[in-house]
Amino acid sequence: MKTIARSMGVAALILTGFALVGTGLVAVTYTSTKDIIAEAQRAALEASLNQLVPADRYDNRVVEDRIDIVAPEWLGTDQPVTVYRARKNGQPVALFATPYAPDGYSGPIQLLIGVYADGTLAGVRVLAHKETPGLGDAIEERRTPWILAFTGKSLTDPPLEKWKVKKDGGIFDQFTGATITPRAAVKATHRFLQYVQRHQEQLFAPASSHSQRTL
Repeated sequence: MKTIARSMGVAALILTGFALVGTGLVAVTYTSTKDIIAEAQRAALEASLNQLVPADRYDNRVVEDRIDIVAPEWLGTDQPVTVYRARKNGQPVALFATPYAPDGYSGPIQLLIGVYADGTLAGVRVLAHKETPGLGDAIEERRTPWILAFTGKSLTDPPLEKWKVKKDGGIFDQFTGATITPRAAVKATHRFLQYVQRHQEQLFAPASSHSQRTL
C-alpha cells in the first residue's frame, strides 16, 4: 500500500510539474508575442481604414487618435463605439466609426463608415452581418459593388427625401427579394451622417488620452 501511495504521490508531483511548466511557457509566449499581435491588429485596422481614406491624406496615427462614443439612438447599439480621427498638420481630415444597422433582416449589421471633415462620405463597408447568403449578403463588397454607391454622398446629396431605397422613393438600389437589408444599411449610414453633423466639433476635438463620451 505504501508503495502504491508513494507511486501516486510521485505521479501527482510529475503532473504538477508539467502543469507549472506548461503555464510558464504560455505566460512567456504571451508576454513575448502580445506586442507583435497588437501591432498586427493595428496594421490590419489601418489597412481597412485606408480603403476608405488613402494614407497620404493624413499624417497622424489614426488608430491612436480615438474616442469611444455611447449614442444608441444614432449608432445602433448601446455599447461604446470607437471613433478614429484622421488629421493632417493637426487639421481634421476624416473620421471613421463602426456603427450598427440594428434592423437588418437577420439581425444587426455592423458597418465601417468614413466621413470627411466636409461631411461627404469617404465610403462604407460591411464588417459583420447575418443576412441570407445569396440575397442580403449582396451588401458585401466582395459580392456586389452596391456598397460603393455611398462614396461621395452627403446629407445634401442626395436630399433628405431621397436617402432611401428606390422602392421607398429614394435613389439607392434594393436587392430582388431582399429589400430589408439595403434599407437598413441606407438608414444607418444616413443616421450616422446626421450624428457627425450634429457633433463634428466634439468628435474632432483633440484628446489627451483615449476617453469615453456620451454625445
